Amino acid sequence: MPIASRALRRWIPDQHGAWAMVLLPAMAGMTLSGATPTQLWLLAAWLLCYFLQFSAARWLKSRFRKRYRKPVLVYGASTAAVGVPFVLLHPEVLTWAPVFGVLLIVSLMASWSRRERSLWANAAAVLATATMATVMPLFGEHPTPGGTAVGFDVLGMHVPLSREGCYAAAIFAFTQFGSVLFVKTMIRERGRSSYLNASVIWNVVLTCLGFAAQPTLGASGAALLARSVVLPLLARNRTIGPMVTGLVECATSLMVFASVVYAVPRIGW
Repeated sequence: MPIASRALRRWIPDQHGAWAMVLLPAMAGMTLSGATPTQLWLLAAWLLCYFLQFSAARWLKSRFRKRYRKPVLVYGASTAAVGVPFVLLHPEVLTWAPVFGVLLIVSLMASWSRRERSLWANAAAVLATATMATVMPLFGEHPTPGGTAVGFDVLGMHVPLSREGCYAAAIFAFTQFGSVLFVKTMIRERGRSSYLNASVIWNVVLTCLGFAAQPTLGASGAALLARSVVLPLLARNRTIGPMVTGLVECATSLMVFASVVYAVPRIGW
């Protein structure tokens, strides 16, 4: 691999499909609640947090090798420059700090133990990204689209949770973990019937829940189920590389995003 490419990989996450997983739940929360400049600011801070976590995870995994230190310092400073003013102007965002703090600790523990691709580490990443669909509406034009589902008090501040934001977060959490299982059947766990069965069963349940909530979600679930069955079967007789799998997941992630934006306001529960 060229030196320039290796250097770039220390700065830019190279996991296929990860960008969609990180950005789309937050963007769905923005769309459902009416996008505002404040949300764009928070989205920028969230993206920098992702870069910082990615860099810190590699630094920990390498046992603090010097070549991984500079991205951590640069992204740490950039995140502070963008995030600290946001927190000062919108301190209510700190009510989510315990949730993201725990998930960050889990992620960094996985990196330190070199188990960042374990299911429990993947689950922590999925929960972090999906939760942004609930956080974003707090700073939208309509902070509680679809009404307030529930709220909680932290640090003397009341945080309302919008019904639509909660639905969107749940949908992204279920679909993204299904994506984790599917990708494993295509790459690291290819040929293992236990992972294939888990992936198919997960997507069957997801499809049933989708149809129970709203037909569009059910149709999306059916498409996810089809890809979780068809592609692993095709991969038995031909090589399907990580790039192809990543592109498929980007496409299905966009499908889920569109389904969430359309269907969530129409859920009758």
